[in-house]
Amino acid sequence: LAQVQRARCSWNPLQALGGMSLEWQQSWEEHVRDIGQTGTPGHHSENYHLSAERLRRLLLNGPLRLVDLHEEPERFFAAHRLISKYATQVGPGFGIRFTVQFNLFAGTILAMGSEEQVSSLPRLQAEGRLGCFCLTERLAGVNSGLVVNTTCAWDDERQMFLLDCPDEAASKNWISQGLTADMAVVVANLFVKGKAYGPHGFVMDLRRNGQLVEGVTVEDMGAKTIGNDLDNARITFSKVWLPRDALLSRWASIEGGAYVQQPGAVSNIDMIGQRLYTGRAVIAGSTLVFARTLFKRAREYADNKQCWDPKGSISLSEVPQLGWLYRDADAQLSRVEALSVAVEEGLCQCLRSRRIPDVKLVEMVSALKVKAIETSISLCFRLKQELGSYALMGGTGFEKMDYLQCCKFAEGDSRILMQKLARDRLKAFSKKQEGTPEEVKVCSRLGQALMTGGKKAWNDNWELVYTLAQLVVDRVVGEASPTASRL
Repeated sequence: LAQVQRARCSWNPLQALGGMSLEWQQSWEEHVRDIGQTGTPGHHSENYHLSAERLRRLLLNGPLRLVDLHEEPERFFAAHRLISKYATQVGPGFGIRFTVQFNLFAGTILAMGSEEQVSSLPRLQAEGRLGCFCLTERLAGVNSGLVVNTTCAWDDERQMFLLDCPDEAASKNWISQGLTADMAVVVANLFVKGKAYGPHGFVMDLRRNGQLVEGVTVEDMGAKTIGNDLDNARITFSKVWLPRDALLSRWASIEGGAYVQQPGAVSNIDMIGQRLYTGRAVIAGSTLVFARTLFKRAREYADNKQCWDPKGSISLSEVPQLGWLYRDADAQLSRVEALSVAVEEGLCQCLRSRRIPDVKLVEMVSALKVKAIETSISLCFRLKQELGSYALMGGTGFEKMDYLQCCKFAEGDSRILMQKLARDRLKAFSKKQEGTPEEVKVCSRLGQALMTGGKKAWNDNWELVYTLAQLVVDRVVGEASPTASRL
């Protein structure tokens, strides 16, 4: 039992990054203490309306500002981690709602909006306005990459934009907070004088006085296995007129009827992608907090659960295989947490300076999301197998394990991220043949297969693709925690 006790991690989610006062931390914890009440049983629609109002109150009264993503990014990450502590009680619903509001909706305005648009965020917060982020489409979901078929065409005569989903496939799909949001950031292909300029962000009212604006229809995606305190919507735009200032115009605008890029403009894809980087980091961190919390609650039970022993009785925690699992889980989670801290530090520097993450940091973000989720899923499932009937009981946290499934495909499916890791690594190898012996070997084999196998070679060699991606993930984790990697 002493070994088990020593294996327990003292990692504090609020202390992972500095830069926050104790007063702020205590204030935030006080404001989110009642999150456990947002997942109370009841009808699906009742639950998500209650949860939406909970977020609205947090917007109005909480100490985290919509602009803190750029001005105090450490608070942004810490706030997400603390909310994740409640996931074993309420599932993913409120946490997703929260990150949609602060990262995807407000964060996109911060990254792509003009000074005037950014300066509107404090007012929107003071009014308690909820927002959603409309990117994924019905036939272009998490397994499709960044595919956008929704259009937004500039009408020079009316000096307005016309937002439209040209067919059913272009309807925005699985939009979190879409049934309760007042506003939306919509990603659509911009057309000016018949020419396409690619995906751009547009901010718009989704509802006025509680009613959908003309041309917008929404459909409830229905009840889910978990997270029913979060509304997910299919949203269709049918020839919706938007004012000129709807275009998020930090990097591009319409001047004299023509499309104009600002000097030193960053591509809109990169700026949209940066929201996904921060999103992937907080999602990965949330799975680590989920796993830590589940293990902590299980240990508290197992320490006090007495089992028969030839010499009397022992606690369940003293059963050898369970004690070993505690130690193994602590070592594995500690390694990934080291990468999580490194990623958050790098992203905080980029957010404060308004820089796009470099290639190395992007690789670290992808590796973190893949490794954190797969590690958490594996460890939590193994823990479930060792605890008997306790793991079947409601209120233990095990009934919320689909939380990890949600995290696996949110903000970039793990398989898509692994394919990108493999492609990027192979591209780098084609320019300079170096790396770990294992990566060099797999890159050489995969490169040869692609040269001789034609267009289907990538899919035909999918096992090599994922093997290469896993090697990259393991290397990145090891680089972030060299001491832990030798345990």
